[in-house]
Order: sequence, then C-alpha cells, then structure tokens
Amino acid sequence: MVLRLLLAAALGAIIGAQREWSGKPAGLRTLALISVGAALFAIASGMGYLGGDPTRIAAGIVTGVGFLGAGAILHRQGGVEGLTTAAAIWVSAGVGLAAGAGLSLLSVVTTAIVLLLLFIGHIPTRKGPGDNSR
Repeated sequence: MVLRLLLAAALGAIIGAQREWSGKPAGLRTLALISVGAALFAIASGMGYLGGDPTRIAAGIVTGVGFLGAGAILHRQGGVEGLTTAAAIWVSAGVGLAAGAGLSLLSVVTTAIVLLLLFIGHIPTRKGPGDNSR
C-alpha cells in the first residue's frame, strides 16, 4: 500500500513539474498531493470498507477533483485560461486512483502520455494564412 502511495506521489509530481516548468500555478506539490490523495482514497475504499462498493469512491474522486479543476479556470476578456491546468489536475487524480488501485503499469503509461501531450503544446507551430497574432 505504501508503494502505491509513493508511486502516485512520484507520478503526480512528474506531471506537476511539467506544469511548474511551464509557469502554471498548479505545479509539483499541488498535483502530487492530488494524486496521492486519490490513491489514498482508492486504497482506503478498497481495503478499509470490506463489502462496500469501491467504485462509488472513485466516482466521488472524479467529481470532487472536477471542482478543483474548475477553480483553475479563469475567464478573461480575451478568452478562457487554465483549461490545460484543470485537465492536468483531473488526470493527476486519475493517475493516483490507478496507482492506488494497484494498476501500476496503467498509471505509469498514462503519465507518459500526459507528458507527451503537455510537451507537444510547447512545440512552435507555423502560423496559418490570415493569422495575425504574433
């Protein structure tokens, strides 16, 4: 159980480090805490409440973390900011939930996919015709 928590913390921290590197407010500590918290809820619900339904806890995590993500989204005059950070918060909880449930390979592969997607967003792209933003 302790190894599951440590894995969740490490993977959440890795995702958070990328967000911190990108200058986003939800960074290493925040995403590691979200991930390890989700793992703890998964472990506690699976082992602490024998005969219960652990899927109900998982559903509660998804809903609760959605509220955290909503707090990261800001509406500005030019549009909306923080959607990617909100998604990173949400997926970090999923990674923690998977790690807590003992799905180590799934949580590691998901983290790799998330990092790939987050880094792709930082690759400069060519401006299309009519795009005057610089």
